[in-house]
Formats: sequence, C-alpha cells, structure tokens
Amino acid sequence: MAAITKRALQPAASGSEVVAVSVDATSSAGTAVHEGPSNTSHYDEVWIWATNINTSTETLTIEFGGTTAALHHFVTTINPNETVLVVPGWVLKGAGTELVVKAFSTTADKVNLTGYVNRIDQS
Repeated sequence: MAAITKRALQPAASGSEVVAVSVDATSSAGTAVHEGPSNTSHYDEVWIWATNINTSTETLTIEFGGTTAALHHFVTTINPNETVLVVPGWVLKGAGTELVVKAFSTTADKVNLTGYVNRIDQS
C-alpha cells in the first residue's frame, strides 16, 4: 500500500524545505523551486501558487522536470497583486536522478511561489 506524506517545497540549491521561493531568475535555467525524488518508487505530486507583488503584469515560466526543451515550459501571465495556481498537482516520478522544478519571470524578485508536495512512496 502506498504511503503519502505532505511536504513543503524543497529547492535543489538549499537542500531544505521552504515556505516560499522568490523568483529571482529572468531567463532559463530558472530559480530552483523544488527537487523531486531520486528513488524510482517515489512520486511527488506538486502544487504551486504564484503571487505577483509587482505593480505591473508579470509573465512566469515554470520549467517542470527540465530546462532545455520547450515541452517542459509552462507560461502564465499574472496580474498585479494576484495569486494563481500554476502547478495543479503535476507529478514528478523518481528517475534515479532528481527532476527539478524551476521558474523565471519578467522581473526579478516580483513573483513569489508557495506550495506543497504530496510524496507518494510505492515501495
């Protein structure tokens, strides 16, 4: 039977769980948001909300599982003072090496990301 554990986002660079990530990158490869599992029997169901703290519209690109192919890029426009769901439970499967979620936006440090992960252990 699978075990499910709710966890905070864990950026690859920090190695520890965080409450929020400020997107400081303005191009690919973006700011590290979450590092998925390396164990092939683990899955991360990822939920992320983005808040635009700027006075103008921001374009946010989520790089989900990779940074080099356009098929990994998901683009959202966020109005000023708006919070939107940008990753609605997408799954990262452990693949021996960690798959990473990164992000970049129009202006550095004007979009904050928060969320959680449901870690599913199939072992």
